[in-house]
Amino acid sequence: MKSYIYNIEQDELSAWVEAHDYPAFRTKQLNKWLNQGIDDVNQLTNLPKVMRQQLAEDFTFDGLKITSRLVSQIDDTVKYTMLLADGNIVESVFMRYRQGTSVCISSQAGCRMGCRFCASTGLGFGRHLTAGEMFAQVALIGRDMGERIDHVTIMGIGEPLEDVPTLLAFLYRVNDPDGLNIGMRRLTVSTCGIIPAIRELATANLQITLAVSLHAPNDKIRLQLMPIAKKYKYNDLLAVCREYQNRTGRRMTYEYALFEGINDADIHAAELANRLSGHLCHVNLIRANPIANEPFQRSPMDRVNSFQKILEQNNIACTVRRELGSDIMAACGQLRRWEYDGKGSY
Repeated sequence: MKSYIYNIEQDELSAWVEAHDYPAFRTKQLNKWLNQGIDDVNQLTNLPKVMRQQLAEDFTFDGLKITSRLVSQIDDTVKYTMLLADGNIVESVFMRYRQGTSVCISSQAGCRMGCRFCASTGLGFGRHLTAGEMFAQVALIGRDMGERIDHVTIMGIGEPLEDVPTLLAFLYRVNDPDGLNIGMRRLTVSTCGIIPAIRELATANLQITLAVSLHAPNDKIRLQLMPIAKKYKYNDLLAVCREYQNRTGRRMTYEYALFEGINDADIHAAELANRLSGHLCHVNLIRANPIANEPFQRSPMDRVNSFQKILEQNNIACTVRRELGSDIMAACGQLRRWEYDGKGSY
């Protein structure tokens, strides 16, 4: 079976070029095309025809295909459904902010973390994505939008810290000046809180932003929302986050989705503030997005505002995340591994 061209490492590309007696500069040309999100060998217009034919014989160029593209009617968000070579499906999102463009990518086809408020877990688990498939999501979206991507968040379908080596390979590649040259501080990794993996990631000592999903001020409430809370206790999670912050010098980000009557009371805000007191961190408050067939309701804005006020009064930096793409099921927690039928439904 032929390998997907985006899965080929730089030294392997160089070896292939050398083995076929092409000059070394052809490697740079090929790599440049990959950075530009090509998905057809015939798009490599500055390479000799015979070279393109040999590339097509040895590699596949359509291991990731954009199969649908939904544009939000309320903002500039675009949601992409992408088909992998083995039939698995993932979703990715393009967003526009005042500070630039951002792409939210998937790290797995499906998710096995089981968070009750997240649509990604509803259709089971397919597999881990490769670093090349993660990279291709960014590159193909950049090509489709005709824009440079400034920021990347690994916050789509899947738990990226289930496969730290692959995650690191992707981060290094997207940061590489010969790759997409996106600064480490513009890369965000989201996790539900796998303690050993956070320690493993810390050893790389990267300047990325690590966003940990808390969604509760204590174990009891967190367990209602996130099964992983049964394995990794709240205090232990905060302790390893402090270790990570001390190792990297980077401010931690905590994600907190607000659900009416579950975790949005003033007492919950006060408890969270007490837990995070003295900790270099920032809290992203998320007015939880509705998910079909789940009982959780999003908190009303007055509750969100009150929660934010209490955190700020206790010197906890926080913001309410801007909601993007909710009309196309592209907002936080709404991505799933299914195909859009092009007629307004899934």
